[in-house]
Amino acid sequence: MIPINVPKIGEEEIEAVVKVIRSGPLTNALGAGPMVTHFEEKFARFAGVKHAVAVNTGTAALHSAMVAAGVKQGDEVILPSFTFVATAEAVVMAGGKPVFADIDPETYHLSSAEIEENVTENTKAVVPVDLYGLPVDIKPIREIATKHDLAVVEDAAQAHGAMYAGKPAGVFADAACWSLYASKNMTTGEGGVVTTDNDEVAETLRLIRTHGEKAKYASLMLGYNYRMSEIQAAIGVVQLEKLPAFVAKRRANAQRLTKILAETERLQLPKETEDQQNSWYLYTVRLKDGVEAERNKILEELEKKGIGAAAYYVHPVHTMPYYRETFGECKLPETEKAAQQVFSLPVHPGVSEEQVDYIGKVLLDLL
Repeated sequence: MIPINVPKIGEEEIEAVVKVIRSGPLTNALGAGPMVTHFEEKFARFAGVKHAVAVNTGTAALHSAMVAAGVKQGDEVILPSFTFVATAEAVVMAGGKPVFADIDPETYHLSSAEIEENVTENTKAVVPVDLYGLPVDIKPIREIATKHDLAVVEDAAQAHGAMYAGKPAGVFADAACWSLYASKNMTTGEGGVVTTDNDEVAETLRLIRTHGEKAKYASLMLGYNYRMSEIQAAIGVVQLEKLPAFVAKRRANAQRLTKILAETERLQLPKETEDQQNSWYLYTVRLKDGVEAERNKILEELEKKGIGAAAYYVHPVHTMPYYRETFGECKLPETEKAAQQVFSLPVHPGVSEEQVDYIGKVLLDLL
């Protein structure tokens, strides 16, 4: 089976972990051990910003960023429903109300027009998502946010190595949130990072991740236990060094697969623009004019052929019971249609050229 994604862990990561175990410390009460601090410095340089605050999950990164942005009870936050549930979860955990807006059918990103339409006097922030690794067109979103005095928290969980206007994804947001889960372009097993150029936001994030403490046993604000361990950070330092090669291989695989699948007109293939360079976390195609049953049948047949294709976000967040019952029903036609038609194919660094060719041929034959 060719899996949809798999972490690439080598001897370097193992040696880094063993070194931490042998020498210590394993963690730090304020979340700022020597290995975590080193990882944060490297990640900030990678992300092109002043600050990187490491935490223990991508969800913790999103929640921390929501709190640092000042989201509280009664505040509304505009976000897509076509995303992993953690994007909305973080808003609710901060006390806010998620306001789901529809997507652009070509990019699957939050529509700028939909953002503008959903702004009210209670809107506090907007959360665009770099879905599948394609960075959002942040400039028009930034303009809307400036006009209405909104915070922009970019969900960059899938965007490691993505570029926007020649800069790393997340640079133009007030804060960007990254996941380091095992399936991502780079991993620490579990983990997350918030990046920002804002000194005050960064300081608040550091308080949030460790019970509101700036010094031990002296809590200054409501905080949480979101610390990253030294072991996680040690893996992250090595993975970050390997990331450019990982992304280059993903890109090569994606370009090769695109050439093969361009033979059919039945699929909408992923695209890049001059300003938006994909990290290729997932190579996602869309079955044009297809129905959910046909898409699902294709996935079943691909699995039989040893190809671990998958459909992500088949249940948009606004349709999930908790969100529907708590915040009311809404109709998002582009979101709902995409959820029935998209599916993703393996292009991770472990996929060989021969396997890419096989994936493309099998899918063309099925179509």
